[in-house]
Amino acid sequence: MRLRNLCTAIVILFFASSPLFAAPKANKLPAHCDRACLIGEMNDYVAALVSHDPSRIPLSPQVEFVENTVPMHPGDGLWKTADAPPTTFKVYVPDAVSEEVGLLCVMRANNEPIEADFRLKIRHGEIVAAEHLWAGDLKPANLKNLQTPRPGLLAVVPSSERVPRAEMLKIAGTYYTAVTTADANNAPFADDCERHENGLQTSGNPPPANPNPREVLGSFGCAAQLKTHVMDYIKQIEPRRVMIADPETGLVMGFSQFRHPMDEKTEKIVGVPGITSQPMNFKPFDNVAVHIFKISGGKIHEIEALGHSGVPYDAPTGWEHFPDHGR
Repeated sequence: MRLRNLCTAIVILFFASSPLFAAPKANKLPAHCDRACLIGEMNDYVAALVSHDPSRIPLSPQVEFVENTVPMHPGDGLWKTADAPPTTFKVYVPDAVSEEVGLLCVMRANNEPIEADFRLKIRHGEIVAAEHLWAGDLKPANLKNLQTPRPGLLAVVPSSERVPRAEMLKIAGTYYTAVTTADANNAPFADDCERHENGLQTSGNPPPANPNPREVLGSFGCAAQLKTHVMDYIKQIEPRRVMIADPETGLVMGFSQFRHPMDEKTEKIVGVPGITSQPMNFKPFDNVAVHIFKISGGKIHEIEALGHSGVPYDAPTGWEHFPDHGR
């Protein structure tokens, strides 16, 4: 009897460890993933993330994965802490040319709301790169504008107002140059351009009743605000990875790292009556950011940004560990 039990245990161990009993591998995607395929795979990815099961999606064995500048393995980071999928705030940027897709959304992790951005890069039916950027500690003022996306972000761009994909990427890239040079002429801002950062509207607000410098400067449009030199403390934005564009919606997604040496503790403000400077008593830091730009008629109309600022100054991006640096 003892020998029979031993033999039975050996047989069970053999079959349980054989490929026939291994966890099923997710099916590959089509050889070329089109727009609908990309959005569908992003939804599958987030569903797998919330279920804490990377085996549900077709990850390449050599997948490159970075979360908030930290290289990780699938199963780490938000793979452990995400506990509810996005619901009403979702902005997709699918790019059938580069076979990449981005999603900016609001979901939950550790039982708290977070704003998160995901990027997937697909090659030969497998996910070869995945990028997570997220920020928590969202206050009511942030969450107020993160219930549903602005209609302008989701609207389909009329054919007459669309520009070629390559031009869209170039236009989006000019934003970073305009910021670091404090020269709004370096980017084609539309008159109605409005910017949100982590949910907060930071340009184009109604004029305030009280002359609070932050509120006054926040009432300026995208171009007029830059001319006040309010962003002069941003000395460098590198690297700039602008590689996902969707001509149908006019959306471009760009990743970047804002470098803030904070050498000057006071910033001079130009052209704003009653406001000549503002204090800048901050330690040096980096802000890892993703921006979604709405481009129509060759101009930037909407900017939706997410920034993760808990990063030391001049920090690595995390993509230095991989040959393609996230591209």
